Amino acid sequence: MSDGLSITGFETKLIVLPLERTLRTSIHQISTVCCLLVTVHTNEGITGEGYGFCFDIERLKAISRFTQSMEPLLRGRDPHDVEALWMDFLRSSNFYGQSGISILAYTPLDVACWDIIGKHAGRPLYKLFGACRERVPVYASAGLWLSSSIDELRTEARAFLKQGFRAMKMRLGMRSIEEDVARVRAVREAIGDDITLMADANQGLDAAKALRLGRAVAPFNLAWFEEPVPTWNDEAAAMLVRKLDTPIASAETEYTRYGIKRMHQAGAATVFMPDLQRMGGYTEMMKSVRYLAASDTPVSPHIFTEHSLHVVAASANATWCEHMPWFSALFKEKLAIEDDGTVLMPDRPGTGFSFDWDALESYQVKNDT
Repeated sequence: MSDGLSITGFETKLIVLPLERTLRTSIHQISTVCCLLVTVHTNEGITGEGYGFCFDIERLKAISRFTQSMEPLLRGRDPHDVEALWMDFLRSSNFYGQSGISILAYTPLDVACWDIIGKHAGRPLYKLFGACRERVPVYASAGLWLSSSIDELRTEARAFLKQGFRAMKMRLGMRSIEEDVARVRAVREAIGDDITLMADANQGLDAAKALRLGRAVAPFNLAWFEEPVPTWNDEAAAMLVRKLDTPIASAETEYTRYGIKRMHQAGAATVFMPDLQRMGGYTEMMKSVRYLAASDTPVSPHIFTEHSLHVVAASANATWCEHMPWFSALFKEKLAIEDDGTVLMPDRPGTGFSFDWDALESYQVKNDT
């Protein structure tokens, strides 16, 4: 430790954020977002914050207990040593599996360490990663669900335009291809041809239906067709990459750089969407993005908007940041969408976002596991 900075411990808190209404995808019914908030403390008084989430509070409690079990791994360590910490974590999790709950449990700790690193340096993380842009293009992902009627889709799409968005994503996976096509047509007509439109099937289709649907919506000029088939079906996804002109986006449910490498080598996606939580935090996330940069493969991180901004701002092969406001209530600082559909990167040190404990008090759940 060159400067004596060391971790003295950390604390976890559980938060349940209710959504205004239940949202539906081809495989989900979502009414609440359950968040694990972690604060890492140091001997110099600098704290770092990170979070993860799931949709079930009881399962979040299990993840939280796994996180708490890792305190001996971090105590007394220099938070700058994120690579050594990552390798120690990975080895210690070999018995339990190096994906799934173990990774979800570690991610907030890695993000918190990077938050400390940025604060210690007095610089935002994207500058430390190596900045390539000050403004990040974002696309609206908070609407256009399967639970919306066609009239509601039109209204939501026009509302996104008024908010400044120049791109948005809708969900697919209705009972019939004809229904999906009608919904895509309605949104495209509502926003016009100059606005970028993406579509996400949330892994809810089989290969045959995905191929038929992909061909049916091709005239609407989608920027990508996201997760048409389950993420483990590399063969089906690679077939769609070969047979459809629309780019195939996937990888949000892959774990670590090894999952990204497997999908890439299988040709299972055209656009990769690594998820900060499933990557294991920034340490592994940036490795994955830069591995993809070696082949000029486009990257658009999955949600975690406030934190993923740094990834996009520091990656020349990144295209869009997904704007999902589910987590905005966690933070004191708020994002502002510019008229050109971008977000200006904050100049605050670290992640640039801090938990709003006063506002979150009523959403806190006792972790009694």
